Amino acid sequence: AKGFRGRSKNCYSLAVRRVQKALQYQYVSRRLKKRDMRTLWIQRIGAATSENGISYSTFVHRLATSDVLLNRKVLSEIAVHEPKSFKALADFAKKRHEDGLRAAL
Repeated sequence: AKGFRGRSKNCYSLAVRRVQKALQYQYVSRRLKKRDMRTLWIQRIGAATSENGISYSTFVHRLATSDVLLNRKVLSEIAVHEPKSFKALADFAKKRHEDGLRAAL
C-alpha cells in the first residue's frame, strides 16, 4: 500500500482492502485501454476518410470486400504518418465501388 493516502497506508486492514480494490481497478483498466485505443483508431481513420471524400463505414466495408487485410490499428498509423498512402487506399476503395457497379451491369 505504499503511496496510498490517509489511513490506507498505515492501518493494515484498510491497506489490504485498498490493495485489493487497486488490483480490481487495474484489471478493468487493462480492458478499457483496449477499448479506448480502438476508439482512437476509428476516429483517426474517420477523419482521414472524410478528407478523402468517403465515409468510414463505406471505406472499411469496401476494403473488407476487396480482401485488404489491414486492421484498424495499421490503417490509423498509415492515416497519420503516410497520408499519401492512405489516399491511395481511399481511391482504391472508391475505384472498387465503381468497378463493382460496372460488373453488375
